[in-house]
Amino acid sequence: KKILKFDEVDRILLDNFSIDDLKTAVDLIGGKLEVEASGGITLENVRQVAETGVDYISIGMLTHSPKALDISLEIKI
Repeated sequence: KKILKFDEVDRILLDNFSIDDLKTAVDLIGGKLEVEASGGITLENVRQVAETGVDYISIGMLTHSPKALDISLEIKI
């Protein structure tokens, strides 16, 4: 609750929160700040996260967990 009193804060990051905890936090913040959810978010649960009312969602698995693809380019002259 203390963070809501700082005028310099625009957005709060809720990292590794459960769905229930995200809902509680969003309700507590009450639109006073933008809210971003991160951590443990997958393509399978992103809809549930969105339905909590957060403003932004970060899905790190898109950048740090892609499947590798080995491609080579050979040029013949």
